[in-house]
Amino acid sequence: MTDSDDNIIGRIELFIDISNQAANEMRIKGLEKLALLDYPTQLANRNYIEREIQSRFEEEKRLNVPFGILFIDIDHFKKFNDTYDHDVGDDVLKFVADTFVAKTRPYDLYGRWGGEGVIGIIRNIKDKDLEMLGNRVRSLIENSYIIHENEKLYVTISIGATLVDADDSIDSLIQRADTLLYQSKKMGRNCLTIG
Repeated sequence: MTDSDDNIIGRIELFIDISNQAANEMRIKGLEKLALLDYPTQLANRNYIEREIQSRFEEEKRLNVPFGILFIDIDHFKKFNDTYDHDVGDDVLKFVADTFVAKTRPYDLYGRWGGEGVIGIIRNIKDKDLEMLGNRVRSLIENSYIIHENEKLYVTISIGATLVDADDSIDSLIQRADTLLYQSKKMGRNCLTIG
């Protein structure tokens, strides 16, 4: 504020309380996290996986960046729940999820598809490299364990691996990976089938 001679005689300050806005933004971020993450594993959930696969299809068409899918299933998962309890089953899921996150490329995405099934979306990869990466993760899990009441619990996984084809849809890609996964199970589990 100035007087008639343009001398400053006072100031006005306006304050706006944004604490509610900040709290709402934090709540929205929390809800987004809940909507896109699987609680026990902290991996992406099925909704997020489907969105990510769609993005990879668009990237493949626009930029010709290939990608593949690893459809992963924990072998004899029901045994952990039946022999021990569901908390141990959750520990097994978390152990497998942590291995994916810690031991794979940072631009690949792993998410829980349902039950003990996990899907890895592997970007910018060729079939030999997809097979090598999948077998490396499989071997890491096979050679590790969790401890429950002083007992070492070993876990193995079976994997179906496939690269995207030009005429694929999300459904056809997932179906092919699922079929390959069940071939791995039929071959005795703890292996990877690529096709």
